[in-house]
Amino acid sequence: QVQLVESGGGLVQAGGSLTLSCAASGSIFSINVMGWYRQAPGKQRELVAAITSGGSTNYAGSVKSRFTISRDNAKNTVYLQMNSLKPEDTAVYYCNADIRPLGVSRYDYYWGQGTQVTVSS
Repeated sequence: QVQLVESGGGLVQAGGSLTLSCAASGSIFSINVMGWYRQAPGKQRELVAAITSGGSTNYAGSVKSRFTISRDNAKNTVYLQMNSLKPEDTAVYYCNADIRPLGVSRYDYYWGQGTQVTVSS
């Protein structure tokens, strides 16, 4: 019943900005860590950024000075603000969250379906 839905992807020019959103829905008791991963064609999925329920963040070195992750716990939503985008940022971006559903005793990882981000040179 729990699901994650991403939005905000699209085509932008190098140097531009884009903001991604991911909303968790369903019967949710609590959410621990939320984060963003990305996967380019022919490459493995990699962590971009993560944020705890308390607001602590972690970034991949390649994006640390350009991207900002944030969340709204009341809306069960995580955001990724991407500035100074480069062609190397082109990938499918996936939302990930560690969620405890209502009536369930443990947390499990959930994935969104992904949203395409394309940066043109």
